[in-house]
Amino acid sequence: MPSLLRDEILKTSDVIVVKVGTNVLTLSNGLLNEERIAKLTDDLCRMIFRKKRVVLVSSGAVGAGMGRLGLSERPAELAQLQAVAAIGQGKLIETYERFLNRHGIHSAQVLLTADDLSNRKRYLNARNTIRTILDYGALPIINENDTVSIDELHTTFGDNDRLASLVANLFETPLLILLTDVDGLFDRDPSHPDAKLIPVVEHWSPDLLKMVAEKRSNRSKGGMSSKLKAAKMITGSGGNVIIANGDCSETLGDLFAAKEIGTVFLTQNSFLTARKRWLGFAVRSEGRLILDEGAADAVCRKGKSLLPIGIIDADGTFEKGGIVSIIDRNGKEIARGLTNYGLKEILLIRGKKTSEIRTILGTTAYTEVVHRDNLQLVD
Repeated sequence: MPSLLRDEILKTSDVIVVKVGTNVLTLSNGLLNEERIAKLTDDLCRMIFRKKRVVLVSSGAVGAGMGRLGLSERPAELAQLQAVAAIGQGKLIETYERFLNRHGIHSAQVLLTADDLSNRKRYLNARNTIRTILDYGALPIINENDTVSIDELHTTFGDNDRLASLVANLFETPLLILLTDVDGLFDRDPSHPDAKLIPVVEHWSPDLLKMVAEKRSNRSKGGMSSKLKAAKMITGSGGNVIIANGDCSETLGDLFAAKEIGTVFLTQNSFLTARKRWLGFAVRSEGRLILDEGAADAVCRKGKSLLPIGIIDADGTFEKGGIVSIIDRNGKEIARGLTNYGLKEILLIRGKKTSEIRTILGTTAYTEVVHRDNLQLVD
């Protein structure tokens, strides 16, 4: 039976972002499961014909490349991974295009790196491009640009669950559907005979991560913990998330029919502007500000700006206007923000009263190191 709650989520979402993992798209030998892709595209096209904006975030390039090359294990070396992804990417998008064409829908391949969404200008360009693709009635098919992403330089998303959440956060009220190889979130290891599926998560709790039992696979990078982090990001900024089993070919159609399968994570009713979403989740920090207990409390619980008196230490390579991680005394990141001062100035005024800034620096350009309007909590 359709769920009124899920039906309302489908109706009120301004975009539906569907993420499919490697294990869903490929057979055990690494070859693409074309029957699964055909069913997936059928279901996506039905939603497009219902005038819904739909975005697909698809893994599978490395898996497709492994199948083409006859590899039985995922390569470990970076250059090999990039080459296998390049070999597989063409096969992946060609397969999608072939099945989409049966419905008269065009595909639009969008390859991104973490830097594309960390840089403000490129972030806006990516958002505008994806939205324009949707205006044309085409299906954006998004994947990490594995052929140029370099893990050692921190330009990789790590897995497509994070990529999917960053893409979903380009929109105001998204529904993110994460299709995986398990039925959803269970209250304990799914292999336990007493394990029960959790149908709805109304409020985020750190205890949710304790329920995760990761499965190892030589074909994929993400796991349930990465999906929970994605769910936390989206529900914390105004969207909803569903995690469901993509191994069943009927799953996506059932979700689009508002049937109660998988686990739905409800929005926490904390709408964030696009700029705040970028600041809190997409951008990469250039340095750190370490706070004392009082300053951390003022930032986290009282919504205050960050003043120099509460800063214990700072490090990094940032200048004025740079992005900084705001860290509590225990080393936990609590926020990110745009700093009004560079590292050299902050090291001079840390722990000082605002009234002392002019004496130390010769000017008082700003009373706050990070203004609350340029600050976003991340936990």
